[in-house]
Amino acid sequence: MSGTPRKIIIDTDPGQDDAAAIFLALASPQDLTVLGITTVAGNVPLDLTQKNARIVCEWAGWPDTKVFAGCEAPMTRKLVTAEHVHGKTGLDGPAQLPEPKMPLQTQHAVDFIIQTLREEPDQSVTLCTLGPLTNIGTAFKQAPDIVSRVREIVMMGGAYFEVGNITPAAEFNIYVDPQAADIVFRSGRPLTVMPLDVTHKALTTKARIQAMRDTATTAGIAMADMTAFFERFDVDKYGSQGAPLHDPCVIAYLLQPDLFSGRHVNVMIETSSDLTLGMTVADWWGVTDRKPNAQFMDQIDADRFFALLTERLARL
Repeated sequence: MSGTPRKIIIDTDPGQDDAAAIFLALASPQDLTVLGITTVAGNVPLDLTQKNARIVCEWAGWPDTKVFAGCEAPMTRKLVTAEHVHGKTGLDGPAQLPEPKMPLQTQHAVDFIIQTLREEPDQSVTLCTLGPLTNIGTAFKQAPDIVSRVREIVMMGGAYFEVGNITPAAEFNIYVDPQAADIVFRSGRPLTVMPLDVTHKALTTKARIQAMRDTATTAGIAMADMTAFFERFDVDKYGSQGAPLHDPCVIAYLLQPDLFSGRHVNVMIETSSDLTLGMTVADWWGVTDRKPNAQFMDQIDADRFFALLTERLARL
């Protein structure tokens, strides 16, 4: 990338892979200006996600980053969390998590999103969503005038060929709040989706984890510790070599879009079926006349992706 840094809001539920995404963004100020980090309940409850986001910013050496707490439950459903993957803190791996010293902003995340999109130049802010879409869906519902002001939404969520990781049919982020996801997918804004189809090709290996540790930065060592913990779940579940680093794919796309390829297709969210609730129904083969609404990725250059992540961790 070149020119003026792209303005972004990171909406997140940290999560070890969320930490990697935040590190990648904060290490790239020449490309990205992080206006704020908004947190949502997802991988773990809100009191932990807002705390974890601040810990990650401090590990990165960016304690002036504004972190906001958002919605503590989905728009219409009870919260489903993922401690079975991320551990009880959400950032399990390092021997002990520090207490963050930097303050939590007093403004609600949804109000920050609305205010920022109204105050920044039209279509200058990209929303980077790493967790359930509750904050974004709520903001769009409360303030419909902001929707057209969004430049682009880049999200980690959904799946098509990989189907589900929390139910047989649904990916976790979408399943937690399908109603919010439905609002976002119907918003009409440019939408780039990093589904499990692509993130399951961005797997950690012993060599890739060691490369993070070898950066000898606080962030790199923390990332290596977290990834070593995080990967045990996927190795056991999928028999894979390591863990997929889902969320940094969102930030990597903004930095080096040619790492990814996919198709511009129609994607609808199932919101009513007990069997397939939260499924991202992607018209991959163009069998309906529904208008394409999302760039749905399915390929990644994993070696270049991990090289980018490691190089940026070394800067922190």
